[in-house]
Amino acid sequence: MSHSVRRHLHLEIDEYDEIIRQFIPGYDQMLEQVARAVALSGPERVLDLGAGTGALSEAILQKCGESVVELIDVDDEMLARARTRLQRFGERVRLRRQSFYDTLPRCDAVAASLALHHVPDLDAKAQLYGRIHEALAPGGVFVNGDATMPDDVAHRAADYAAWAAHMVSRGIPEERAYRHFDEWSDEDTYFPLERELEAMTRGGFDAGCVWSRIPISVLVGRKRSGG
Repeated sequence: MSHSVRRHLHLEIDEYDEIIRQFIPGYDQMLEQVARAVALSGPERVLDLGAGTGALSEAILQKCGESVVELIDVDDEMLARARTRLQRFGERVRLRRQSFYDTLPRCDAVAASLALHHVPDLDAKAQLYGRIHEALAPGGVFVNGDATMPDDVAHRAADYAAWAAHMVSRGIPEERAYRHFDEWSDEDTYFPLERELEAMTRGGFDAGCVWSRIPISVLVGRKRSGG
């Protein structure tokens, strides 16, 4: 599997951390909520799936003073950016060029932010969640911050309108915002919150939503101690 953020979002990698905040409502709050949920589990080893420039890993490393975070991504440019960003954390950071579809190493927590919407169907997602569940130690946690969209046409349109309004507030013309949605749809699939939770349950987790701001939800799946 290959993926290029530069190609997908039509931006330079150095611009990513600024522009993603124009694109995504509540981006910093999402990172905070994901990192907090990971930290509550007291993990020794954390995987960050589709880690990108390392923004989520940075938030986790700051919240979890002893944890080692392993960044998993297939985009060499993003991993290079993350390496520079996180160098102050020394040996607590590991980078792995790997798809999240591949077998994952054993860990105590798995996190993802704006990455797993690249999985195109719910059966494939449930299978991925099952592999995450297998990689986790008993009592481990999986935390995912990503876009969700309702099935109902009217509600979906309203959520896209709210999303576009955020982008307009950050200087992106409304017409361009909707063009972004069309462009992203080539690689992105946003499922309803309820279906995401069902897929996590199928993967073996006790799952729930801990935070949301249209269109972003933070979902937490817990592996039972005897699992």
